[in-house]
Amino acid sequence: MRNLVHSAKQTGPLPAAAPAIMHTARPHAVLFDLDGTLIDSIELILNSAQHAFRDRIGHIPSDAEWLTGVGIPLATMFRRYARDEAEIDALIAKYREYQLANHDRLVRCYDEVVETVDRLRSAGHPLGVVTSKTGWLAQRGLDNVGLGSHFDVIVGCDTCETHKPDPGPVLFALEELEYEPSDAVFVGDSIYDMQAGNAAGVTTIAALWGPFSREDLAASSPTHYLDRISDLPSLLKAVETSGNKGSK
Repeated sequence: MRNLVHSAKQTGPLPAAAPAIMHTARPHAVLFDLDGTLIDSIELILNSAQHAFRDRIGHIPSDAEWLTGVGIPLATMFRRYARDEAEIDALIAKYREYQLANHDRLVRCYDEVVETVDRLRSAGHPLGVVTSKTGWLAQRGLDNVGLGSHFDVIVGCDTCETHKPDPGPVLFALEELEYEPSDAVFVGDSIYDMQAGNAAGVTTIAALWGPFSREDLAASSPTHYLDRISDLPSLLKAVETSGNKGSK
């Protein structure tokens, strides 16, 4: 019987090659501080503090001095001046009295914020807010300027046991978004934002359209400085391409 040998020689057309599997990186997560970054509430903050300290005997901070504490929880700020917890509670109550009565009148968005946040959402970036405000008041501020439904997570001072400049709130937001710090940025206007972001291992972006200057923020070593929020989408593309993450 003749042996049949199967030739390896291909006599027909070659089969089409299997398409290469492309692994596309997810857009970076973008975290924002609230006051001084997304919303201009500086006048409200200063007026509320003046109201709280009115008629108080003892040291009363100037506006410039009070601004140095913007970015940390209200109780922490008042603890610098109060004699005991009872006085902290009394000062906070007076602060809230003015704040809540005048909040919607005095809070507004910075220029180009809504348009830029819309662009980021359209590009697929998960978005979060990490603020020293309580979560409910942060939501009220966002609702007031038309950003109430734009964010996937809001981390307030009542969300975590730790607060900025501790990295805990930043890391909590990233856990909620299911992102690693290496694939995220934090945009903020205060040294506490930059310190928290650097400690968390994210790329930090100092917002220079708020109350603080480049010189004010330099000591906190931001990864980048940004003069206008409208330039954020192009900066994000550069960060995603170059892998320029973490603190300097």
